[in-house]
Amino acid sequence: MEKQNIIVEKSFQFALRIIEYCELLEENKKYIIARQLLKSGTSIGANIREGQNAESRADFIHKLKIAIKEAEETDYWPLLCKHSKKLSI
Repeated sequence: MEKQNIIVEKSFQFALRIIEYCELLEENKKYIIARQLLKSGTSIGANIREGQNAESRADFIHKLKIAIKEAEETDYWPLLCKHSKKLSI
């Protein structure tokens, strides 16, 4: 039996929620924000999964650092929506 990796699972679930939020943004014709958020929000889990097959410890760390950068960018887009009078949904 393979041990469950909680970080991989949570990042996957997060990506699913990001997709749902981006669909709401698109329904409100916020296509550019939706696209940026979709790219960064789903990239987090992709980089974490890629890190699971890293060639070295340094490669693993590098992949997770990329995931952290994507998480920071992902945090930016909803904040922008929240504080923008025309983007708030």
